[in-house]
Amino acid sequence: MLISFNWLKDLVAIDVSADELTRRLMLAGLNHEETKPVGDDLAIDLEVTSNRPDCLGHIGIAREAAVLLGRPLKLPAADPRAGTTSASDLTRVAIESPTLCPRYTARVIRGVRIGPSPKWLVARLATIGIAAINNVVDITNYVLMECGQPLHAFDLAKLDGREIIVRESRPGEPFEAINHKTYELEAGMCVIADRRRPVALGGVMGGADTEVSQATTELLIESAEFDPHSIRTTARRLNLHSDSSYRFERGVDPEGVDWASRRACELILELAGGELAAGVVDVGRKPPPRESIVLRLAQLKRIVGIEFDPGEVRRILTALGNRELRAESERVEVIPPSWRRDLTREIDLVEEVARIHGYDEIPEDVGVPMAASARQRIDLVMAKVRQALLGAGVDEAMTISVVEQAASDAFSPWTDSPPLQLSTPILRRADLLRRSLVPSLLIARRTNETLANPPVELFETARVYLPKSLSEDRRGLSPFEESPEQKGTVPLSAGGFQIGTKAGKLPDEELMLAITSGRDFLGVKGILEAVIESLNPRAKLEVADFKHEMLAADGACELRLDGERFGFVGELSPAGLKQFELRGPTTAAEVRIALLEKIANLAPQAVELSPFPAVDRDINLVVAENVRWGDLAATIQTSAGPALERLIYRDTYRDAEKLGPDKKSFLFTLILRRREATLTSAEADQARDAVVDACAKAHSAQLRA
Repeated sequence: MLISFNWLKDLVAIDVSADELTRRLMLAGLNHEETKPVGDDLAIDLEVTSNRPDCLGHIGIAREAAVLLGRPLKLPAADPRAGTTSASDLTRVAIESPTLCPRYTARVIRGVRIGPSPKWLVARLATIGIAAINNVVDITNYVLMECGQPLHAFDLAKLDGREIIVRESRPGEPFEAINHKTYELEAGMCVIADRRRPVALGGVMGGADTEVSQATTELLIESAEFDPHSIRTTARRLNLHSDSSYRFERGVDPEGVDWASRRACELILELAGGELAAGVVDVGRKPPPRESIVLRLAQLKRIVGIEFDPGEVRRILTALGNRELRAESERVEVIPPSWRRDLTREIDLVEEVARIHGYDEIPEDVGVPMAASARQRIDLVMAKVRQALLGAGVDEAMTISVVEQAASDAFSPWTDSPPLQLSTPILRRADLLRRSLVPSLLIARRTNETLANPPVELFETARVYLPKSLSEDRRGLSPFEESPEQKGTVPLSAGGFQIGTKAGKLPDEELMLAITSGRDFLGVKGILEAVIESLNPRAKLEVADFKHEMLAADGACELRLDGERFGFVGELSPAGLKQFELRGPTTAAEVRIALLEKIANLAPQAVELSPFPAVDRDINLVVAENVRWGDLAATIQTSAGPALERLIYRDTYRDAEKLGPDKKSFLFTLILRRREATLTSAEADQARDAVVDACAKAHSAQLRA
């Protein structure tokens, strides 16, 4: 926000240097970027945070300076002299879309003379980087930069029917802006129209058809309120931003709408002549009432740490524009000013008193009571998950939540419903909220391979956006089966997204953990097992069939954790590697963090180590091709007895000549140990024989010599 120092001095009797003023403003929350001389003036660049739109004008900065310096604020009267003809006899305003434009005011001036602006006005605008155009347009820009309320001047004679209609745009409707570029409007944008066509894009930019020219003699002065979300969406969709849209996106002072209109008319009458029609056409809601806020004086000491004089507290709050309702020995009740939408709670008033008093005036060693915060359960779970993954040599990645169409279509294991679509892409062509983390990680892996950054072991924890509820899976439905309540859904436009869900129902945002690795299927599955074991060694991980064209048919499976659908792990097929342009073998996995949180046992666990040595036994069993290692392992776990400490998978071997057709052999190792004594060889052999017998009965397994 560029500020003219001379302009500020017209509003406040500033008796300090520009450097001292900017220092005090900076300590009060308005960061100083730089100061540059422009002619006999200074252009001061201040950073205005999004919660302070009241400071997007010289009057807002002057209010701050007046309070900080203890000087009175001098505001223009904004009291133009009007004629006898009523404005309502000369024009009409209709608001057809009050959600987009809650309020619209119009004043009419006849007999104006368009010409160059006086030198003082040209100089003021030049200081803040605005070029002079003509006296009327310059005045609307001047008032905008004075109070922060955008205005627009129409050539009234060019309005068909001499009326204003505020409505939604029609799909494909053309609009030529004052920058003489034509835009194709989308449905739902706010347009200011006459009987035939749009004459302005509400809150963003005026139209070329009705702009003020040298031939203009009649003006309609617009001052209005527009919905901030609508303005932001329109400006981004059309890539059309302006000083007006910047302010409307952040919200304007509802009680400043009429003041700005009167101020502009006052200057136009002074610099361009003409006669102002009596009254104003004011359509829409009136400024809403403001709620009062109670400040308990004891809270200042508790939060800031120092004592404040009650009289000084009242002075600061009143000087900031708060209207005092009552003041007692222990509390003050005020109504915040209309231009301070950020003042809604007691803590806001505490902050106001502290910043005006001066944060630099608060001793560094002041005692402020502190209460230790406790981490939530999910935070503790995620800390353990990250520790296990980092210990396994996997690095954490952070990728953006939007993907291109091809990446979204490549892999979506949780739903087959269309993804949510953003109205404006965050990245080029990336306008779809992801339904899986895997495509984003595979793209990151490709980038690292391209830059010769091996090894590329990545994991990410983030949300996916599922138009179809995961509750179907919890009821036992297939992840690709449509639930009864999802049938017949239609697209819904909400908040800039195209949402393929039932009207009024937002999609699920499921927190996921995804891994991409150069390790094989078993290596990545082992990482997930290590994660689960770090949370709960007793949790049971099972596997089931999982088929996807992007994954190898014999190297992928669905995971179930304690009987619930947990996720999947699989090696990429040649088609999957080609689709993501990956050079080497890659395995991907994605699981639901909600289940990890559910099974986690966060109480510290300690198990006494056995002082006795372990005994191992290697076993090689021949089984039919359709026997899973997971099923065989479950049988081994239940039959080996209490001495089984660990089961280690070694290898799978196939040889039709030696083993027979449709046969394979599993090589694995039993790690056996007793806690109370040394395990004998006979006891170890007994456990081995029990495993072999159980596998023979359950899976027709044969011990390979």
